[in-house]
Amino acid sequence: MTEFWKEHSQYATVEEMMLDSNARVLTQHELPEILELLPSLDGIDMLELGAGIGRYTSHLIRKARHVTAVDFMENFVEKNRRENSHLGNADFIQADVTQLELSENSFDLIFSNWLLMYLSEQELRTLAKKMLAWLRPGGYLFFRESCFHQSGDCKRDFNPTHYRTPAHYNHLMTSVMWEKSEESGKQSYGFDTVLCRTVQTYIKMKKNQNQVCWLMQKAYRNVDHQHQGGFNTFQQFLDNQQYTRRGILRYEKMFGSGYVSTGGPSTTKEFVDLLNLSPGQKVLDVGCGIGGGDFYMAKNFGVEVLGMDLSANMVEIAMERAVQEKLPSVQFEVSDATKRTFPEGTFDVVYSRDTILHITDKLELFRKFHSWLKPGGKVLISDYCCGEKPWTPAFQEYVKQRGYILYTPQRYGKFLEEAGFSNVRAEDRTAQFIQVIKDELKRAEEIQDEFIQEFSQEDYDAVVNGWTEKLQRCEAGDQRWGLFYATKRPV
Repeated sequence: MTEFWKEHSQYATVEEMMLDSNARVLTQHELPEILELLPSLDGIDMLELGAGIGRYTSHLIRKARHVTAVDFMENFVEKNRRENSHLGNADFIQADVTQLELSENSFDLIFSNWLLMYLSEQELRTLAKKMLAWLRPGGYLFFRESCFHQSGDCKRDFNPTHYRTPAHYNHLMTSVMWEKSEESGKQSYGFDTVLCRTVQTYIKMKKNQNQVCWLMQKAYRNVDHQHQGGFNTFQQFLDNQQYTRRGILRYEKMFGSGYVSTGGPSTTKEFVDLLNLSPGQKVLDVGCGIGGGDFYMAKNFGVEVLGMDLSANMVEIAMERAVQEKLPSVQFEVSDATKRTFPEGTFDVVYSRDTILHITDKLELFRKFHSWLKPGGKVLISDYCCGEKPWTPAFQEYVKQRGYILYTPQRYGKFLEEAGFSNVRAEDRTAQFIQVIKDELKRAEEIQDEFIQEFSQEDYDAVVNGWTEKLQRCEAGDQRWGLFYATKRPV
């Protein structure tokens, strides 16, 4: 690694550091994009790893209380110090991050750009654990990496880079834990994903989807209260159990190409038509799955869509499909809607299909939707609901096992009104849901041989049995399906 960077750091230029002859133009566009994704820097202590010649350092110093900038190439560190030390609130350290030792709970934000892809798996896991220790509780980690393949046009006789997939980073970083002995006993911490998305500059300028960045937050792990299957977070449960890549693709086989939600393309068309979309509008799809609905909206109505989902596996498939579809107006990110922030009035539409049933504070989420919408903007949600209590024991167990927080369709409508929406329509669509399940069970029977050949008898039985049980829950009156539509009052 040292020899590689000795070769590419002789003059300490931005072209060398980015390994790209077009580095200055790229920097002009990507730097503001990256900085916009960071949490507030006001009054915080920052650690910048792999700071290089200070491409980002100069901007971070101007906002943060203090920045500790680290790089292992002496001439990079010296140039950074020479150009930025006059601002007075930074330390410049030459060190190999794999050997770096810093005090626990020292930083509010750790920032790294193109660093982790140069580390081995063990080095990456060890550094992730150290970063958890260095961050204060609730602190953030931001990192950006090249995935799948290289981006720069610099000739490389030797390339030590590990081009991992976004899902690989997601799974590794969210699985690492750090334990701290305190007076009350051992406390465990891990990283929660706030967002993971592609860098738009590279899509627009290079038609390249391989630049991916993450914002993660240090969070307390209650090892005594794990999710189903012993997973520490709901995201881990989704990606390792409910929505494995194989599981997603078998749902798609039943629902239709691009879809993993109720009714597939038919209900998507019906619900999207209610929105009266027009070209140039911005749509946020919360729980986008593998993107079928987003591609439909972009192709048929000329809107810009940002699809977000908590499942890294879902988003990785959606990103792959985006490359195939050649639709730059559709972007995807892994993010938690309860933690994500957008400026007020960013979107014309917030759209969500069968995805917020696990969120505890739905009123707070709907308030966020209201804030994110422009005046006159619309929200459309379909979601699993429930009938009035008491529920059957079987349904109680199902809800507990899945960790769902369910309400009646009428209560959902009240939440929207309490969040500030007007013209709220709350419809119980359970009868439609039952018919959709019956249609999908019929389709499953028609493609049984093809499905089993592509997947397995076990996969087929799992899908059919799951839908049969869902049908029984609906017919018993326990499980309901609601459609909700509302607007934000114009100014």
